[in-house]
Amino acid sequence: QVQLAESGGGSVQAGGSLRLSCAASGSIFPIFDMAWYRQAPGNQRELVARITRSGSTLYADSVTGRFTISRDNSKNSVYLQMASLKPEDTGVYYCAITISRTYWGQGTQVTVAS
Repeated sequence: QVQLAESGGGSVQAGGSLRLSCAASGSIFPIFDMAWYRQAPGNQRELVARITRSGSTLYADSVTGRFTISRDNSKNSVYLQMASLKPEDTGVYYCAITISRTYWGQGTQVTVAS
């Protein structure tokens, strides 16, 4: 069993910041990639940022320079620091980890008001 516990979502004004956290537990060794996805109403789920076990990162063009993904392997956790938030960043943010397959968190809502 794999459990992912997300936290840190909420509502902010445009230009504000939020930090999302996701902690994994259960049969999770080894964790390879960890990532954040988001889904806006009426849209498909899209990759926001991904980080490998060694720390290599990949960002969606829309968030590059504003969001930072990081992980703490000792805590089996991944984080997403979001700055300069825009209304188009609104959506449900999902944590995902890849072990033998990809596991998903339940999602946390991020709402950015203009």
